[in-house]
Amino acid sequence: MNQQGKDLALCLCRVCKQVNRSQDSHCLRCESPLLVRDYASLQKSWALLITAAILLIPANLYPITVLTNQGKVRHDTIFSGIMHLVQSDMLPIAIIVFVASILVPWIKIIGLAIYLSAISFHLPISKKTLMIGYHIIEWIGRWSMLDLFVISLTVALVNMGQLLDAKPAPAATAFALVILLTQLAAKVLDTRLLWDRLEPQDD
Repeated sequence: MNQQGKDLALCLCRVCKQVNRSQDSHCLRCESPLLVRDYASLQKSWALLITAAILLIPANLYPITVLTNQGKVRHDTIFSGIMHLVQSDMLPIAIIVFVASILVPWIKIIGLAIYLSAISFHLPISKKTLMIGYHIIEWIGRWSMLDLFVISLTVALVNMGQLLDAKPAPAATAFALVILLTQLAAKVLDTRLLWDRLEPQDD
């Protein structure tokens, strides 16, 4: 049976990746505090993820942009903005915005919820499958800001006073917080807890 670092009385520094003895309180290289396992990280990750899931509701229901065109004001939610792109024959851009603004956040929240549930409730899911999913979630997370990047470019480039003007709406703040909180939920979690909580036969 494979032994873990804690079984060999070894501890990895999460700052500089130096291998230390478990009985040491601080890293020998960078003097950062050492933790064999950060058990509080599970609660932190759950709290951040639940908050992100709650904020996803106003992020989708409220307008994310306000466009003024020749005195006419148009409020667009994420979904109505995508439909407007489809109606304007910009299907490739609409697909990109749909993936970045709707699909990716939901995949991240559902994926992280499954990952945290596997640790918290001992779900019989392969550790390898969970770790692959975790790394995919981390990788796609960087593309979640694409919609906000488009909004910021639009606001910066489209500004002609009352004739044509674009501004971010309240949902933009909620959406940005969703992205930030899901990223933090993945980052703060001590992934070593997965190897402790699940049984060897689940490999």
